[in-house]
Amino acid sequence: MQDLILHHYGRSPFSEKIRLVLGFKKLPWKSVQIPAIMPKPDLVALTGGYRRTPVLQVGADLYCDTALICDVLEHVRPEPTLYPPHLKGVCRIFAQWADSTLFWAAMGYNLQPRGAAHVFAKAPPEAAKAFAEDRKAMTTNMVRLRPGDATSAYRSYLRRIANMADEHDFLFGIEPCVADFAAYHGIWYTRNQVPPLADIINPTPSVTEWAQRVEAIGHGAMTQLTADDAIAMAAAAEPQPSGANLLVDSAFQDDHGIALGTRVTVTPESFGSESTDGELIAATRTHYSLRREDARAGLVHVHFPRIGYVLRAADAS
Repeated sequence: MQDLILHHYGRSPFSEKIRLVLGFKKLPWKSVQIPAIMPKPDLVALTGGYRRTPVLQVGADLYCDTALICDVLEHVRPEPTLYPPHLKGVCRIFAQWADSTLFWAAMGYNLQPRGAAHVFAKAPPEAAKAFAEDRKAMTTNMVRLRPGDATSAYRSYLRRIANMADEHDFLFGIEPCVADFAAYHGIWYTRNQVPPLADIINPTPSVTEWAQRVEAIGHGAMTQLTADDAIAMAAAAEPQPSGANLLVDSAFQDDHGIALGTRVTVTPESFGSESTDGELIAATRTHYSLRREDARAGLVHVHFPRIGYVLRAADAS
């Protein structure tokens, strides 16, 4: 097994989700710190355009989006499982809701002016402005909740999570599953990154107790790696052929009339509209894979989940 390399930064909520999954799986991993905002030349050298955080690198294979990364880590180490057999459908559906609806309500609340002022209290004024402009560009295709609306929704969602946490140590039982990690990271940001706003959780003490149990899982065994070393590792490796990589399904599923071998682009539906272009080498029930080449990283395969991403022939993009 090649090294698991996570490209991330400390304040990234979705990175916290994956850091905890790595700890839950007791998988050693290497940490490459990336900028929170563009430009991200080292990351883009690997992904070909995708800039969202985090990205998991395994040799010359790059896995984008935490939903797909969770599937990869489940394949690397099936136990303890993220997807208990009797909950496989419901925990995935809940995680998708948590990564989208819950997350955006939480962050709309967290980054209201008082929260943003706390996050950037020790940074120069231009840092806060640059972050705001970067996120505005990333959310061009989204309708974002205003702080008041986000606060109302977040309060309601916290009560619903409390109803689940009242019944079990974790959301669906005595052991954590993917639903816990997906629900946790926006709440983690409230508790750990904007503590002046964390009083919104006080009326739901079972949420605090649940969050403490998730936090206690930890991040596992991590060592630091430079971006240059990660790129060199990609250049020295060969990407795994489709069907032999860390994605379990390989059967071609054509929903677009686009043949394998076609030059295509893959673009997030919302939040970060940068496209990755390359040769389509896999389009399965769950994911797309592109073959692309970079002057620094060499030949790489970049993988995306189907859900949440748009596939187009390059000449139609």
